[in-house]
Amino acid sequence: MATLLAQSPGYRYAEYLLILNPHEDLRQRISNLKKEVATKFQAFSGTYSKPNIALVRFTNWEMMEEKIVNNLKVTAMSLPPFKVHLKDFGSFPTHTIFFDVQSKLPIQSLVRELRASRRLMRSPEHEPFFFTEPNIPLARNLSSEHYDQMWKEMSHRHFTASFIADSMLLLKRREGEKGYQIVQRFEFMNLPVAVRQGELF
Repeated sequence: MATLLAQSPGYRYAEYLLILNPHEDLRQRISNLKKEVATKFQAFSGTYSKPNIALVRFTNWEMMEEKIVNNLKVTAMSLPPFKVHLKDFGSFPTHTIFFDVQSKLPIQSLVRELRASRRLMRSPEHEPFFFTEPNIPLARNLSSEHYDQMWKEMSHRHFTASFIADSMLLLKRREGEKGYQIVQRFEFMNLPVAVRQGELF
């Protein structure tokens, strides 16, 4: 029975990722630095992931997607756009080095808002994962040797940039697929609750 359900379109699992997406020029600048560092240190793991700030990752049946999208739309409509500042680099010893987000509070506040949707995001076999330390990975899944070599240099390098987060993007990857597809973009509109409820219902 479980196998039959898994083969039905609505009962297929998909992995979802909700992100803040920097503007194209900044994404290109970050990607170029990631490639430069990966080539220099011969550490290519995670190099080709797209530059973004992850907010929540969850796995659920595709039949839940419409409800989740509607819920995220309501959440986004109530939120104001905000500025994201990146400055220099941070790390999670001994495996990840990242572009450090200086303006963490508005992103952490957004993640707290998203926790209200946990019930919709969870499935019997999977709990959603909320990212509480905002960052954009430079290199991850590093060996301790690569980490030490890379961090010795990156801890002294400088990088500054900023962008306006005026929306969040929901991505989806079905079981067996490698890449993510865009499901929907949710604009931050800073609308009062009564207005956003009226928009949807």
